[in-house]
This record gives sequence, C-alpha cells and structure tokens, in this order.
Amino acid sequence: MTFGLHNLLRLVFVTVAAALVAVSATAQAPSNPVIPPTGTIVHRDMAYVANGHERQKLDLYLPSSGLRPLPLIVAVHGGAWSRNDKADHANTAWLVPILVKAGYAVASLNYRFSQHATFPAQIHDVKAAVRWLRSNASTYGLDPTRFGAWGPSSGGHLVNLLGTSAGVNAMDGTLGPTDQSTRVQAVVDWYGATDFLQMDAHRLPNSDTHDSPDSPESRLLGGPLEKMHEAATAANPITYITRDDPPFFIFHGDNDHTVPPHQSTLLRDALATAGVKVQFHAVAGADHGGPLFQTEEIARMLMGFFDQHLKRRAD
Repeated sequence: MTFGLHNLLRLVFVTVAAALVAVSATAQAPSNPVIPPTGTIVHRDMAYVANGHERQKLDLYLPSSGLRPLPLIVAVHGGAWSRNDKADHANTAWLVPILVKAGYAVASLNYRFSQHATFPAQIHDVKAAVRWLRSNASTYGLDPTRFGAWGPSSGGHLVNLLGTSAGVNAMDGTLGPTDQSTRVQAVVDWYGATDFLQMDAHRLPNSDTHDSPDSPESRLLGGPLEKMHEAATAANPITYITRDDPPFFIFHGDNDHTVPPHQSTLLRDALATAGVKVQFHAVAGADHGGPLFQTEEIARMLMGFFDQHLKRRAD
C-alpha cells in the first residue's frame, strides 16, 4: 500500500458513504448493493458449477492496478442459510470496497439455500467455488496460494467449515474441478454458529430459540435439532479441526441475541487447544451484526489480519 492503512480506511469510508447516499436516491436500486471503487474490474454471475443451480454463481471484483497475481478473499454472505444475495448484502457492501482498495481480489458467492437443499449442500457449494477459482486463477490473475475467507452469521459458519474441513470428503463434495484443493490460508468469522446442539443452553435472555422444527438450524439440517444430532455434529466446524488448519480471527458481539457468543468461544477454545493460531475479539455492546461491526477499528483489525497472512512483502 502506498500510504497508511488508517488513511486508506478513512478514504474508503468516505467514498462508500457518498456512493450509498447516491444509490439510495434511486427507487429501484437494491437496498444494500455492493459498490466497488471506480475502475474495479467486475465479473458478475459467473457459474462455478457447470449447468448447476441458479444460486451456484459468484461475482469477482479485481483491483484495476496492483501486482499480479492477487491475493483473494472469498466472501460468503449471511442470512440464516435461506436469504440474501452476493451483490446485495449490508456487510458485503461495506467490506468489498475496503478489500479492493487494499489490493485484494474478492469473490462474493451465492450458494443454495436450505429451501433448495439441506446440509451439506451449502458447504459443497462454497468449496466448489474455491476449486473453480483456483482452476481459473491464471485467467483472472489470482494467487492460488493466498486465498482467505470471510463470512458473517450463516456465512461465518460456512467459512469456519471451509477452514477446518479441507480434505474431508464428506464436506468437500464432488462439485466443480475436483483436482483442486479446497484449502484456504486465513479465515475471518463474524458471529457464526458452531455447535447447534449447544445454542439454546447458552443463549442470552430473551434471545431467539433454535430447537424448534422451523428454526434456521432445523431447516438447514432437514429436521428438528433434537432428532438431528448426527447431522448437527457433521455441521460443526469443531468436528474437523486439525493442527494444520489456517489462522482464524473470530469477531462476536457480546450482546448477540441470535447466535450466542458462547458459540464463538467454543470455536476459539477448540482451535487453540489444537494448536491453531486464533484471535478473538468481542465487540462490546453489539448484537447480531449492525453498525458496531462496520467501524474503522474493526476494519483495521480485519485488514491487519489478512495482510499478515496473505500479503507478500513486495505487495
């Protein structure tokens, strides 16, 4: 970077705020569209599974300048595994411009919702996208040895699985170019679920419940949690942790009434016990996302982590 991270983030914040104000004046514009920096090379709606589901597509954002090949961040949106979109999500819209300005390529993914297919279809899609991106790395100027991942909420759950289950056949699936690795080199998790079976036991007062048949977790697994223990174990990123997993940075609001903060401390402790590098930041006063996650402080921490693990000294 040609100037300090603090100045870069301040510039991006001002630019994004102005662009969002302009878009909000257009009645037909999406509510939280991704607005990349001027000059960004954008490839939209690329199918990462040939002749696949309509949700098996990604948008790729490439900086207009900078050393090639580029480090890549795979962005997996949240929404209870059942809603939202790769190009219209508040957290993605906030982060993509920051990453692109800092010299990262970003692949923002859609994946099949729980109403389309039950778990593990969602992680199969994410891993298929990673393999597709690796197989096409030379075409788009990506460095296949420097892939990171970020996701909030259900997207956080999926990037956690991506980080811990590389090489696990049941989680890797068989979609896309199977001669490519699904491993990533760094993971940032924003308040993702970990152990579905412990969510209600540790939820905050007046919080969402998770053991009902129509909870997001039950819909994801295809049945009430009380009857889906085996599937819940398969969906738990802790199940697959090994010492060679990539470094993690976990963020969670200490007032989260949707996914209990305990979910993230479970993951942090399991990673640390296995000898995996892990950082944890409790966002004071924050519920399940919101503006307290979209601050310059959070951006500096997140970018510092990615720079540490994915940037080369010459970048």
